[in-house]
Amino acid sequence: MYAIVEIAGQQFKVEQNRFVYTHRLKGEAGSTITIDKIYLVDNDGDVRIGSPIVAGATVTGTILEHLKGDKVIVFKKKRRKGYQKQNGHRQYLSKVMINTISL
Repeated sequence: MYAIVEIAGQQFKVEQNRFVYTHRLKGEAGSTITIDKIYLVDNDGDVRIGSPIVAGATVTGTILEHLKGDKVIVFKKKRRKGYQKQNGHRQYLSKVMINTISL
């Protein structure tokens, strides 16, 4: 069983007992979240597609930890002009364990 859900403005394919890395969520590590924006649910071939969301379906998960992603390097250069600029950042993420998918 899997579902297509929207968490923090991004869409993810989630399954039970799997991890998902999302943008930083509000809430402490160990707290439970409930996701109600579910666009598709597949239960062993029984596919339900919402318009736009599946009515009555919920996904619950637990925030395991807050962390930072890998460093992303942004390098800009214009050739023959002597212009070079390097910048970087690390994205703030939350690790979420998907507990249940219910219809």
